Amino acid sequence: MPGATVRRAARLFGTPLPSSHARAMAAPADDAVIGQVESAVGTLTTYTWGDPAVEPYVLFSHGWSSFGLRCRPWVEPLRQAGYAVVAFDHPAHGRNRDGRAILPAFAEALATVARQHGPAAAIVAHSMGGAAAALALHGGVQAGRVVLIAPAADLREAGNRFGRMVGLASPLVDRMFQRFEREIGVPVDAFGIQHHVPALGVPALVVHDLEDGDVPWEEGERYARLWPDARLLSTSGLGHHRIAGEPRVIEAALRFLHGEDVGERVVSSPNLPFGIA
Repeated sequence: MPGATVRRAARLFGTPLPSSHARAMAAPADDAVIGQVESAVGTLTTYTWGDPAVEPYVLFSHGWSSFGLRCRPWVEPLRQAGYAVVAFDHPAHGRNRDGRAILPAFAEALATVARQHGPAAAIVAHSMGGAAAALALHGGVQAGRVVLIAPAADLREAGNRFGRMVGLASPLVDRMFQRFEREIGVPVDAFGIQHHVPALGVPALVVHDLEDGDVPWEEGERYARLWPDARLLSTSGLGHHRIAGEPRVIEAALRFLHGEDVGERVVSSPNLPFGIA
């Protein structure tokens, strides 16, 4: 019954793993101000440290099946550096019970939280949250700087990885995407970052591990190559998840937020597909 299989896969593709809720509820939040924001994609739980109304603030965007309090390793270093910190649970993630865990909903959620507080000093985003940040910035969200950690660059490739994970044959993955396109009214390929990041003028730091088994390093390299004012910091041995809270990554990001050149400039030309400047 291919039709039933495709429907079930489509539901799974928009549903985070149960661990997102469990880990969010278990994570310490006593030092955060917990609030809620109403958005077009559901009620969003927010976490705030400091006062973003009077302090420059950093906005966090977590990845698929993660949760807002995943930013905790960053909070104390950023507070010591003078920043307020704002994080939130994406739709259907963390403490949120409603919404769909799909990329356009992620982007809308980020934009909603950003509108509540005004332009951020920086956005720090991981994995699918990085793709959402790029879409939101292209849609008008403002930030002084952007740090993308292991960002996903291609929704179709993400769907293919999901298909392999759940054992869905390629033709059925294609049908799942067709169903997805009917639902959102936008071609899947329109979410490729090559359509969005070349127009972004904000400085960006892309951090990606060479041994990332979830989102290939090449996708981070693509961001750095196509984003006009971006640099790439490649790590090794951190994988896809550990990199998001690694102290060395946080330290490098803080140097970048302070205006230092961190990482390498990736360039592209007709005669040089990619390279380091």
